[in-house]
Amino acid sequence: MTQTAKVVLVTGASSGIGEATALRLAADGHRVLMGARRTERLEKLAGRIAADGGTADFRRLDVTDAADVRDFVSAAIERWGRVDVIVNNAGVMPLSPLSELRVDEWNRMLDVNVRGVLHGIAATLPVMREQGGGHIVNVASVGAFEVVPTAAVYCATKFAVRALSEGLRQESAGDIRVTVVSPGVTESELADSISDPRAREDMKTYRSVAVPASAIADAIGFAVSQPAEVDVNEIVVRPAASAQ
Repeated sequence: MTQTAKVVLVTGASSGIGEATALRLAADGHRVLMGARRTERLEKLAGRIAADGGTADFRRLDVTDAADVRDFVSAAIERWGRVDVIVNNAGVMPLSPLSELRVDEWNRMLDVNVRGVLHGIAATLPVMREQGGGHIVNVASVGAFEVVPTAAVYCATKFAVRALSEGLRQESAGDIRVTVVSPGVTESELADSISDPRAREDMKTYRSVAVPASAIADAIGFAVSQPAEVDVNEIVVRPAASAQ
């Protein structure tokens, strides 16, 4: 357990990496506000954390709505008086070849994966600067380093998250810590959003070797646990048996 409890916000906390991160950081002694659209899952997760002796609350959150994200941050301040860390984790991955022209899915990825991160930054950055420090953790992907067929738009969004994180780091040096965590294949529900049959079948093979979501949560926990003068900027976590 950490000696200094922080107030941590986690988006996309109802499953996968977000759920594992909430569990890990609550176990470390932090106070965690969890956000997602599936509040019934968040309620169960909050109960699980409380039963283990942790402190957590939850709120329905749509990261594509900037006002909703601002209200999410305000809820943490109202309850605990500050915001020390935000983990911008919410994401979707409806892969398909560009030739399928699934424009609605492209826009959904842009809205959640890019605008959602920007909304998180916009809502927390003024708060953190006013209180004299903070930590923004953005969850990208190994797709931020490479492009594969059917994943052009998804990879573009993750390239954007990595670029935004680096730009924010340079602009905030000495003030706000910035970490981008890029998971490789991870056990999660992310692939459930793939509607294209070919991409869905290809993903079954691609995901045959995966790390548990807790491995990504551990990486986030490591970055969050560092002293204020240490800024862990980039972490890439892949399955040991994967070449990608």
